[in-house]
Amino acid sequence: MENFDASQLSHFTGTERYYRISRRHLLTDGTKYLAEEAECSWMMDAIASHLSEIGTDDWFVQVRMTVNDNRATMIYEDGNGKEHARQEIPFTDFPMPAVSLYACWDGEHWVILLPGEY
Repeated sequence: MENFDASQLSHFTGTERYYRISRRHLLTDGTKYLAEEAECSWMMDAIASHLSEIGTDDWFVQVRMTVNDNRATMIYEDGNGKEHARQEIPFTDFPMPAVSLYACWDGEHWVILLPGEY
C-alpha cells in the first residue's frame, strides 16, 4: 500500500474483465486494482455481504466510505439518498479519506465498480 496512488483510479473507464470474489459478486478492473493496491479486500467483502442482505429489489447501490482517525463509516444507499445500511469500521489503514463505489445487479451477479466504470 506504500505505493498506492489514488489518482490512478480515474484511469479506469469500463472494464475488460470481471473477477469473482464470491458466487454472486464480481469486481471490475478498477475495483480489483483498488482492492489489491490499497490492500482493502476486506472492504469488497463487506460490500458483498451487505449487498446480499439488501437484496435485488434495487438494481443499483452506491457505497460511500469516509475515514476519520483510522475509523471508517460505510453507507449503502440507493443513489437518491435512501439509506439501505450503515457499517462502522473500528479500525482501518485505508489510504484515502473517502471513496465512493457503485454496485449494479446484472440479473445474476452484483458487479462492484468504480464510478468511472459505470
